[in-house]
Amino acid sequence: MRQPVATEAGLVEGIPSRDRSVTVFRGIPYAAPPVGGLRWRPPRPPEPWEGVRTAGAFGPICPQPPSSELAGLDLPMSEDCLTLNVWTGAASPGERRPVLVWIHGGGFRLGTGADPRHDGANLARKGLVVVTFNYRLGAFGFLATAELSAESPHGASGNYGLLDCIAVLHWVRRNIAAFGGDPDRVTIAGQSAGAGTVNFLAMSPLAAGLFRRAIAQSHARHSRDPELRYLSTSYRLPHDAEQAGAAFAKERGTRTLAKLRELPWQKLMGGAAVDTAVHTGGSGKPPLFRPVVDGWVLPAGYAETYAAGLQNDVDYLAGNNLDETGAVPDDMYEAYRSESPRSRRPGMPAVYVTLDGFVAAAHEKFGPMAEEFLALYPAATDREALRASSAAIRDNARVSTCLWAAEWSRHTTRPVRTYFWTHRSAAQGRNFRRASHGSEIDFVFGNLAPQDAEWTAEDREVAETMSAYWANFVASGDPNGPGLPHWPACTAEAEAVMEVGGGFGPIPVADPPRLAFWKRFFQAQEPW
Repeated sequence: MRQPVATEAGLVEGIPSRDRSVTVFRGIPYAAPPVGGLRWRPPRPPEPWEGVRTAGAFGPICPQPPSSELAGLDLPMSEDCLTLNVWTGAASPGERRPVLVWIHGGGFRLGTGADPRHDGANLARKGLVVVTFNYRLGAFGFLATAELSAESPHGASGNYGLLDCIAVLHWVRRNIAAFGGDPDRVTIAGQSAGAGTVNFLAMSPLAAGLFRRAIAQSHARHSRDPELRYLSTSYRLPHDAEQAGAAFAKERGTRTLAKLRELPWQKLMGGAAVDTAVHTGGSGKPPLFRPVVDGWVLPAGYAETYAAGLQNDVDYLAGNNLDETGAVPDDMYEAYRSESPRSRRPGMPAVYVTLDGFVAAAHEKFGPMAEEFLALYPAATDREALRASSAAIRDNARVSTCLWAAEWSRHTTRPVRTYFWTHRSAAQGRNFRRASHGSEIDFVFGNLAPQDAEWTAEDREVAETMSAYWANFVASGDPNGPGLPHWPACTAEAEAVMEVGGGFGPIPVADPPRLAFWKRFFQAQEPW
């Protein structure tokens, strides 16, 4: 698509991507800069421009702490960051290709739509139109205060980052046809906090009708799973969020919203990264700034939403990874044993490399069920404790997501599919290959860049299969296609999950005694 494209705010002209058959449009504003009086307000429409805007450069990164995710990105940081990017191989607007809207992760405090791992050229070559974008992060995206709630006609505050995502979906609805996309075939997808955002948008009445399918890559969890409270799925209640906001303002020497809006954005950085007050049954803690069940964007939490069938009825694909949430390969035992705790991000779950630590954690999480847990996951040495802990974490994830699928489906009509990613990748493992948190992204997007890792022929075969599954799902709601191992939808009878990566086919979610244990444990927990 070489000619300028008309959007509602003005003409944009893209540039050839690294695949010359695909055009990329970078840095298109989807909302007005959220600065000055627009800081901590719902996004407003973008300012129109005259002439043709060359969309050759990504927009600025939203304010966030320094991180390895930003390494190599020569982009400024600014509050004026609400831009999106489009990859399309369509030759004309009349093609109506299915659309993938990708939501980056980063714990609601890090990340950008400009991340090269999310480059959409390969998926665009498979027939999709791919959209990535920035949304407000940290305090800029999720600050709640009593004064902010009072000025809102909805009596709500704290979900500006989610409102940015909804604004992107409205932009796609109104503009994507000009890029050869089909506004009636939109899939939202994301990983980690991006997956959490997918879950929240799937529960938000403000996003109803704006997408037909959803993909949550780490994590979708049962409403009684305590881990729901610290993973990217965690939310806050208004009172707690407003109290945290008041403390945040006080730390910056001001108690009024007007003064907060006058501060340079650099003064709003830093402070506590995690919410230590949340009981999660373990060491993992959620980010301090995260979405709020505010009665407007999010009317209710998971259990209440699912019980009443208030979620958006969409095709759903969700899963977890083999080596995440504290589970690691056995051959990484020595590396973790010698690792300094300070090298781990705040709030991350512990990796148990001692028997004493594993046993103590079991008693903290399972209480009166701890001895039964330790009998099901026995360990007599430190190394065995790592194996047992990793096995339990993986069972927890698979069982929880399986129960979530049943819970989600009770009042919906569209199929749900779940997966468990098991291919150990070179890119995120440094000296080890592991199916770590986020490692599937390279394979879904087909971005196995030579400078990132020493990829094998097997890696490339796995990437071809994964990207084909995802492209098929975006196009039709069904990942299956010619030459692909069959991926069944979830049913109430079959307590199985689709293994992807290390193998391709359904596997049991857990051994029967362990499955029964997790079901009883979850049933004893408070719904959330």
